[in-house]
Amino acid sequence: MSRRRIRRAWLTTAAAAAAALAFTGLAVPGHADDLPPDVPRSWIQEPRATEGSPTPSLARDWTAPGGTASPGDFTLSPGAMNAETTRRVTRLDAVLPKSGVQNLLAGANRDAQPWCPRDPFGTAPDPDLKYCLENDDSVSREWVPQGFTGVSDAKDNELWGEAGNIQLFASYDGWDPGRQDDPDPGGDCTAGELEDNDACNQKGVRVTFVQSRTNPATGSPEVKYRHVLLAWTYVNSADHVSFDGLHASEYPIQNGVHAGGIVWYGNYLYVADTRNGLRVFDMRYIMDLNPDGDASTNDPMGADTDGVKTTADVQDKTKVGRHNNVWYSFGYRYVMPQVAAWRFKATQSNPKGSYACVSTGAPKASYISLDRSTVPDRLIMGEYCRPESGYPSTGRIASYPVADLAGRSADVPAQGWANYLPMTSGGAQGAAAHAGTLYVNQSKGTDEPGNLWRYKWSDGRLVQQGQAVKTARGAEDLYVERGTGRLWSVSEHRPGAASDCTANPDAGDPAGTDYCQRVLYGHKLSWIDSRP
Repeated sequence: MSRRRIRRAWLTTAAAAAAALAFTGLAVPGHADDLPPDVPRSWIQEPRATEGSPTPSLARDWTAPGGTASPGDFTLSPGAMNAETTRRVTRLDAVLPKSGVQNLLAGANRDAQPWCPRDPFGTAPDPDLKYCLENDDSVSREWVPQGFTGVSDAKDNELWGEAGNIQLFASYDGWDPGRQDDPDPGGDCTAGELEDNDACNQKGVRVTFVQSRTNPATGSPEVKYRHVLLAWTYVNSADHVSFDGLHASEYPIQNGVHAGGIVWYGNYLYVADTRNGLRVFDMRYIMDLNPDGDASTNDPMGADTDGVKTTADVQDKTKVGRHNNVWYSFGYRYVMPQVAAWRFKATQSNPKGSYACVSTGAPKASYISLDRSTVPDRLIMGEYCRPESGYPSTGRIASYPVADLAGRSADVPAQGWANYLPMTSGGAQGAAAHAGTLYVNQSKGTDEPGNLWRYKWSDGRLVQQGQAVKTARGAEDLYVERGTGRLWSVSEHRPGAASDCTANPDAGDPAGTDYCQRVLYGHKLSWIDSRP
């Protein structure tokens, strides 16, 4: 049997075993340390919503754009494996050293440039503030920006120790050469493909911490950032705790968790998992695989229950987790493991392979945000939908008291209201509520600026306020930064992603000022609200 077939046979067996163990709440097995490192070890991950068959009959409760929806469909249940996940993270914490957010940012290794010439706005008005990422992040085919949050969500006083203003955005791994054209969703990477391009690995999701600060040495303002890999813990067949990137059953729409929305609240980071619910991470468990800051040395790590001392390698980008007593993380210094999950209680019957949405049953968790202008603070969740024949939904939106999500011991229902979005064509990429107004980003692709819509509730319905405000191409998730009065987002497109992008780095063209390059940007809320 060929090595390729061996890997696929192993994957089939492991997936079946993992599914059975996930049902019972036990550990999901991974491969032994001596098996090929490119075997996907944990494609079956929490949370997992109950799957049902899509049918247009589930549109029966559709009211109208802006009309009421059923908040009960949004009810979240604690992940069945939360207790087991806690045990795994506790084991991992005993092996790997930790770094707090402030230390991580103190060693931030990348620069964001305010007001560089990159311009995804075109004919749309310029934002109040714009940050450009370093060239490789701006045009990366692998990492696609999506969710956005920051310290204004995390803390009521918008302060995280001495760290100053902090923003976070999430990116999903959207390009896996060697897997992309493989009809098997698990796929596999040959040794040659990995050697040629480490992007062959499906790396899941990373979160980028961004800090605007004054350089202590020069006294000059600067914006620095650092990437952190999100991880899923498991126990392999050698009874070693280990971790992998985040994965979900989103194929063929995407290869893993989309991270279309993120919310940082207190110590917890909530990440949207489209078909399933929420994944939860903890800022107190950011693992540091290179404590001395010298990537050329393999720093000593701790020992798992076997008592064997381990080290870490942050230069090898082709491996993740523990292999032969060495820890790998796709080349990232920092890893943050999932600590819990929330899954939809209702059956998930949205059609796979389509952007159409049913009108009842479990929604899609396409994006999330935080509203601190209400009492209590609430987490907003909404759907990205494109209406089709038989599926008229423009996308539902609802909210939860966010503090209730910290308990993880009982169901959390939506907060008494839910609506269909008013935009008749759908396509919402992000939404944020503040002071009674709901702001919604709608992307129009690469060929024209996006739309930023404003709505208010009237007699239980969402009603449009004014006209759409034109904004960046590829506009994504929304984040309200209360102290500065800005509404932030990130653009997702890259040169070469469409024929109308003028520069194509893959073909050796210079990046120039191409409007498809990514930026973080903030509009003043007062300016948005004053638009006709």
